[in-house]
Amino acid sequence: MIRVSGLTKTFDGVPAVRGVDFTVAPGEIVGFLGRNGAGKTTTMRMLTTLLPPTSGTAVIAGRDLLADPDGVRRTIGYVAQGGATDPTRPVGEELEFQAMLYGMRAAEARRRAAVVLAALGLAGLEDRPVGALSGGQRRRLDIALGLVHGPRLLFLDEPTTGLDPQSRAELWTCIRALRDERDVTVFLTTHYLEEADALCDRLLIIDDGRIVADGTPGELRRRAAGPAAPTPTLEEAFLALTGRPIGEGR
Repeated sequence: MIRVSGLTKTFDGVPAVRGVDFTVAPGEIVGFLGRNGAGKTTTMRMLTTLLPPTSGTAVIAGRDLLADPDGVRRTIGYVAQGGATDPTRPVGEELEFQAMLYGMRAAEARRRAAVVLAALGLAGLEDRPVGALSGGQRRRLDIALGLVHGPRLLFLDEPTTGLDPQSRAELWTCIRALRDERDVTVFLTTHYLEEADALCDRLLIIDDGRIVADGTPGELRRRAAGPAAPTPTLEEAFLALTGRPIGEGR
């Protein structure tokens, strides 16, 4: 679903991403971990066509990132960290408008809106203003907006930031269901290592613009363990693999 080779990005001669290589298979939930300034967001923005690479190649959902960025945009969903909803607009209208931006007629837009609202536990809230939703409901609406056109691949940037533990757990359930019931591949960034451990099939760790680890949460914990030492937590493994805790910037 994602194949990246030698992807780089420099800003005024300063490298932010240094030739990363990785793949994501269809049906995976892959977590992309890194401290602030490690290159995580820059990589995500390149893969979603928001930032042109300096060099390298990528194929996203069967579309060439450089040769066919419009094709990439048609086949992916992207949910930014801050969301982009109008608090005064009803939930259903917000979704229908998003669907029509992808070229759907009004009747199809209404049908798709109903499908994704049901999938994310928001059925019955079509007439409620977006601003009246709880934090967890609004984040699920953000994901619904990223899914309304039926993408095969969904990018989530810090999907649970600011949510309480119950809302985070509910969102994890929704994300798993997207993969298990709708065959959506998910690529997400997160700073919550317990979230990465509980939700992701595989983790990529980026540090100083380079991928330094790739494996399941269990594999990364075992890799970081010393001889005869107990298996570390994922937080301890991240520290061992990168030299600094995830909350620390450059």
